[in-house]
Amino acid sequence: MMRNFGRLLFCTFAVLGFISAAQAQTSSAASSAPHLAKQGSATQLIVDGKPFLGLAGELHNSSSSSVEYMAPIWPKLAAIHVNLVLTPVSWQQIEPEEGKFNFTVLDGVLKQARASGLHVGLIWFASWKNGVSTYPPAWVKSNVKRFPRARNEAGQALEILSTLSTANRDADAHAFAALMRHVKEIDSQNHTVVIIQVENEVGVLEDTRDRSPMANEAFNGPVPKELMDYLQQPKDTLAPEFRKVWEDAGAKTSGTWEEVFGAGKPKGFQIPVRTLSPPMTEAEHETEWRNLHWPVDEIFMAWNYSRYVNYVTAAGKKEYNIPMYVNAWLQQRDHAWPGTYPSGGPLPQVLDVWRAGGNALDMHSPDLYVPEFDELCARYTRNGNPFFIPESAGDDRGAANTFTAFGSYNGMGYSPFGIENPNIIAPDSAIAKVYEFLSRISPMILEHQASGTIAGVTLDKTHLTREVKLGGYTITFGFARPWGVAQNPDYAGAIVMQTGEGEYVVAGKSVTVSFSVDRSPVASSSVGPSADPKGQMTTGLASVQELVFSGGKWAPGRLLNGDEIMSGKGLRLSGDNYVVQKVKLYQYR
Repeated sequence: MMRNFGRLLFCTFAVLGFISAAQAQTSSAASSAPHLAKQGSATQLIVDGKPFLGLAGELHNSSSSSVEYMAPIWPKLAAIHVNLVLTPVSWQQIEPEEGKFNFTVLDGVLKQARASGLHVGLIWFASWKNGVSTYPPAWVKSNVKRFPRARNEAGQALEILSTLSTANRDADAHAFAALMRHVKEIDSQNHTVVIIQVENEVGVLEDTRDRSPMANEAFNGPVPKELMDYLQQPKDTLAPEFRKVWEDAGAKTSGTWEEVFGAGKPKGFQIPVRTLSPPMTEAEHETEWRNLHWPVDEIFMAWNYSRYVNYVTAAGKKEYNIPMYVNAWLQQRDHAWPGTYPSGGPLPQVLDVWRAGGNALDMHSPDLYVPEFDELCARYTRNGNPFFIPESAGDDRGAANTFTAFGSYNGMGYSPFGIENPNIIAPDSAIAKVYEFLSRISPMILEHQASGTIAGVTLDKTHLTREVKLGGYTITFGFARPWGVAQNPDYAGAIVMQTGEGEYVVAGKSVTVSFSVDRSPVASSSVGPSADPKGQMTTGLASVQELVFSGGKWAPGRLLNGDEIMSGKGLRLSGDNYVVQKVKLYQYR
C-alpha cells in the first residue's frame, strides 16, 4: 500500500512539475517581445512565441490622431480579417512642447485596437513624411536657425529638415526614445504593438541632393571610411546597379564623392516635379525609370539619411527592442529622376549604402504600387533582406499580389494603404475576401515558407501564364474562367505548397494548374521525380482532392475528376470563391 502511495505521489509531483514547466514556457513566450527570427529558409515575425503572417492595412495619415474617429473603424477591420493595423503616431502630437510628452491619444488608440483583438504597427511620422517635414512640432519647424533645412541649388530652403544637422537628429531621436519607452511601459506584456516604421519615404525632393553649406562641404570632402570599407567586401554581394556605378568611376578605394561615384547633376539643370511624356519620349518614359541618373547625388543622400535614421532607430531600440523598418517611395515611370522621387531613400539601387550606414534597422521595405511587382520583390529580397510590404494596392490587383508576396518572396506582411476606405473595408471587397481565405491557410504558408517548399504567382493581362519550379516539377499557371463566363478576370493569384514527393496543395482562385517534370540541370532529384533527360515521361494526376474548411481546420471534400481536372490535364480552381486542392502526381510514358 505504501509502495503504491509513493508511486502515486511521485507521479503527482512529476505531473505538477510538467505543468509548472509548461506554464513557465507559456509565460516566457507571452513576455518575449515581438522579434524577427530565421525560420529555416525564411525570416519571420514572431509574436507571442509563434510565427505571425501580417494581413495588414495602413490607415490614412490623420485617422488615428483622434480616438473618437477611430472608434467605429476597429471592429470593421477585425471583421475583414485584418490582423495588423499600421497607424501613424506623429512627433507633432506627442511632443507639442519641447520635453513635454502627451501620449493620451496613442494610449486610447492602442486600447481600442487591443479590444478588437488587433495588433498594431506604429509609423513614426517625425523628421520626414513623403520626403518633406510637415510632422515635426511647431517648436522645431519655426526655429530654422537651430533646426536647419535642406537647400536647393538656388540656395532656397526646402520644407525638408537637413540630414546633416545633429540638432535635427538628436531632437528626433530623443522624442522617438520617449515614444518607445512609453510603448514598453504600457504594452510589453500585451504585445499589441509588434512592429515599428521609422520615418516615412525619406529623401530629397525638388533637387537631387541637399545643397546647404554644410551638405556641400561634406559632398566635397572624402567618402567616409565606413562606406569605403563596405565596398571592399566581395563584389558579387553588392547590388549590380550600385556596383556598376562604382566600377564605371574606376572602382576607387578613396576620394571625394564625385571621384568615387562620378559626376552629379549638371549645374543649372532644373528638376521637374514629374518625368512625363513629353518632354520625355514615350520610349524614355517606359524605360528610364530603371536607369540611374546622377547617382552620386542619390548615393550621398542615401548615406546621410541612413546614418540619421539608424541613429534614431537605435535610440528607440535601446528603450524597447522590437522589429523596425524603413520604407521607400520607389523610382517609377512618372518619377524617374532623383528629386522627382525622394533622393536618398532606401531604394534597391542604394540599399548597400543603407546597410553600410548602420545596422539598427531590421529591414528596408518598398511602398509597392508599381505594376512590376515581381521585379521589385526580387530586388528587395537580395542579400537576405527580410520582406514586408507596408503600402500597396487594395483592389483586385492587390488581392492577387498577396499570393506572390507570401508564396515566392517569404513576405511577412502585406498592407494596402487607406485600409478604412469604404471600397476596401467593405465585407465583399477584394481584400476582405482574400484576407478571410489567407487567415485560414496562414499556418500552412508559414510552415512552407520555413521549409522552402512554397511558390506564388499573380496573373494579369500582360502575364496570362506563369511558371514556377518546385520539388522537381515545372508548375504552369493560367487563367480559369468560371463556367459560362466569356472572358478572364483582370487578375488571379495562387500559392502552391509541396507536401511530399509528387504531392502538392494548391490554393487560389481563377487559375488552372498543370505539372511537368523539371528537366533543367539544377532540378532536384532528391525530392522530385526520377530524371528524364530525353523528355519521354508524361506527368499525370493520380488523385485530386478538394479540401474544405470546417470546424476551424481543413478536411477532405470532394474527390475531383473529369471536367473538374480538365480531363486529367490539370487542376481548375474556378468560381467566385477561393479554393484549396491537394494533388498526387505520377509518371507514365
